[in-house]
Amino acid sequence: MNDGLKLLLLVLLVRPAPGFGQQPPAPSFESLVAAAQQAQAAHDYGAAENAYRQALRIEPNMPELWANLGLMEQQSGEIPGALKSFTHAYRLNPSLYVPNLFLGIDDLHAGKATQAIPFLLNAVKANKSDPQAPLALGRAYISTGMFSAAAQQLTRATVLAPELGPAWFALGMARLDQVEEDARKMTIEGKDSPFAGALYAESLEKQARFREAATLYRTLLDSSPQPPCIRSELGISLIREHEVADAAAEFVAERAAHPECSLALLGQARIALDSDENEQAVGLLNELWSRDHGFVQCNAQFLLEGLSSEKAAATAGFLTKQSALVPADLSNALLMAFNMSNQDSSDRTAGSQSASQLGEESRSASSQTPEELYRAGQFRQCELRLNAVVVGGRADKLRQLAECAYFTGDNQRASSAATTLEALQPHSREALYWSIQANERLALESLAQFQQLDPDSARSHVLLGDIYHQLERHDDAQAEYMKALSIEPSNPAAMLGLASAYLSNNNIEKAVEAGQTALAHSPDDPELNLIMAEALLSRHQYAQAEPFLLKSLHVKPQMLPRVHALIGKVDAETGRTVEAIDQLKLGASSDEDGSVQYLLSRLYRQIGDNKDSSVALDRMKAIKQERRGRGVKTVEDPDLSSLESSSGEASTP
Repeated sequence: MNDGLKLLLLVLLVRPAPGFGQQPPAPSFESLVAAAQQAQAAHDYGAAENAYRQALRIEPNMPELWANLGLMEQQSGEIPGALKSFTHAYRLNPSLYVPNLFLGIDDLHAGKATQAIPFLLNAVKANKSDPQAPLALGRAYISTGMFSAAAQQLTRATVLAPELGPAWFALGMARLDQVEEDARKMTIEGKDSPFAGALYAESLEKQARFREAATLYRTLLDSSPQPPCIRSELGISLIREHEVADAAAEFVAERAAHPECSLALLGQARIALDSDENEQAVGLLNELWSRDHGFVQCNAQFLLEGLSSEKAAATAGFLTKQSALVPADLSNALLMAFNMSNQDSSDRTAGSQSASQLGEESRSASSQTPEELYRAGQFRQCELRLNAVVVGGRADKLRQLAECAYFTGDNQRASSAATTLEALQPHSREALYWSIQANERLALESLAQFQQLDPDSARSHVLLGDIYHQLERHDDAQAEYMKALSIEPSNPAAMLGLASAYLSNNNIEKAVEAGQTALAHSPDDPELNLIMAEALLSRHQYAQAEPFLLKSLHVKPQMLPRVHALIGKVDAETGRTVEAIDQLKLGASSDEDGSVQYLLSRLYRQIGDNKDSSVALDRMKAIKQERRGRGVKTVEDPDLSSLESSSGEASTP
C-alpha cells in the first residue's frame, strides 16, 4: 500500500459521511494526479496545471509533481512560473531529468548559455535516449564558442533521432563555426604560410576568380611544407580559365613528381572528356576507382563543373550508360556524385561501407605500410592501416591520417585527427588546414541532411541558400533560391538572395533580371536597390545606378558604409570630386580590397593634396597585405529561433 493510499484511508476515518450537512470529501491525491495526467494527454495544460497544484497541497515535497507543474507552465507559456517550479523540483532532487532539461533550455533562451550547461549536462546523464538534451547542450556549447564539444553533442542528437531537422542544422552550423574559428587562427598565426595561401586560392575559385587563384597557386609551387596537389589545383583553375594546354602540362608534372596525387588523374580525365576523348577519360576514371572508391565519390562532381547544362548532361549520360567500359559500381557512384540518384548522400561516403568490406580492405592493406599505400593513392587502405596502429602521440602519423581520411571522404576521421594533431602541436598550420577542409565538408553534409528532411519548404531552401552564399558556393546558393521560388514565387527573401547570388557570381545580366523582378514587388527595399546599383555599376552605368543608391541609404547600419563608398565612386566618375571624397571617407570601413583607399588617393592628388594622397595609398597597401592572409569567408549564424517549433517536446517524468 503506498503512502498516498494510507493518507486517503486516514482521512476517510475521521470525516463524517456525506448527507448529514457536510461537504463532499476533497479529491484524493491519486484522483488529482490522474486528472492532471488526463488533462495533460488532452493538451489541456491549464486544467493539468490546476490539478497538479491541488496535488502539491497534499504532497508539497514530491519533486516529480513540481517538475510536472513546471512542464505544464512551460507549455502554457508561463516561463517565470515554470522556472520557479523547476527550481523547486531541482532543489528537492537535483538528478531529475525534466527540471535539468528545462532549466538549461530556459537559461539558454535567456542568453545565459554558461549557466545552462551544468543543467544540460545533468539532463544528458539522466536520460540517454531523449535527443532534446544533447540538442540543447550542443546549442549551449555553440553559444560559448566550444564548437568541437557542440558537434559531439549534436551528432549524438542526430543518432538518437535521425529525423530531427534542427539537430542537423545546428550540427552544420557548429561545423561552420569551427571552420571560422580555425580560419581566424590561421590568419593570426600562419597568414603567410602556404596552407593559408591554398585556402585563400580555394576561396577565389569559389568566387569564379580563377585567374587570381591560378596566380596565387603559382606562388606556392616552391614552398615547403605545403598542402598536397597544389600543382593540380593550379591545373583545375587553368581549366576553368580555359587555358587547357597549360593545365594539361601541370597535371603531367604533378604525376611525375607526386604519383599519389589522384587529383591530377581527375584533371586529365576532365580534359579528355572536354576533348571528346571518352575512352581515355574512362580509362583514367577506372584507374582512380581501382585506387580508391571514396576519392571518386567525393570529387567526381568536378567532371561537370563549369560545363553548359547540355554538355554536362551529355557527359553524365555517357559516363553512366557505357556498361561495357564503366563498371556498374563506378557508374552508380558517378550517378550519385552528379545528383542523378535519390540515394541518401550520407551513403556516398567511404564511412558507409559495410563491416565486411572494411575488414577485407584492412586485410589486403596489412602487407603494406601506410606510406606505400599513400604513394599508391590508396587512401582508404592508408587510413585503415594507420587506424590499426597507435597514432595519438605521433605528429607525422596524425598528419598522414588526416590527409588519407580526407581524400577518401572520411571527414569525421580527418577532423578528429586534425584536432588531435593541434592538441599535440598547438601552432600546427597543417592541423588547422585539415580541420578547415574536413569540417566544411561535414557542415555541408549535415545541412544537406537537414534539407532532405524538409525538402518542400521554401524556408529551408532560403536558409541553405543564405549559408551557401556566405560560403561563396554561389551556384549552390542560386539552386536553393530557385527551389524556394518554385514553391513560393513571390518569396522576398528568395528573390533577394537570388539576385545577390547572381551578382556575387559575376552573372550581371541575371542579377539585373532577378533584381528587377524583385523590385517590382518591393520597389523601396534598400537591399534590393543596393544589389541593382552594384550590378549597374559593374557595367559602368553610373547615372543609372545613382537613384538605386539613394534608395539604398536606408539599409542596415552595418551596410551603410558600403553604400557611401559606391556613391563616392559614382561622384568620382561624374566629376564631383569633393563630394566623392566626402562619401568615400564615410565608406572607408567597408574597404575590403583597398579599392576605396586607392580611389581616395587618386582624388586627393587631383585636388593637390599630396599628403592625404600618400596616407590613403599606405592604407591601401596595408589592406592588401592583410587580405592575403584571409583563408575563409566569415559565416554568421542565422537565428535558430525559427527552428524551435519543429524541435519536438521533451518527455514528461
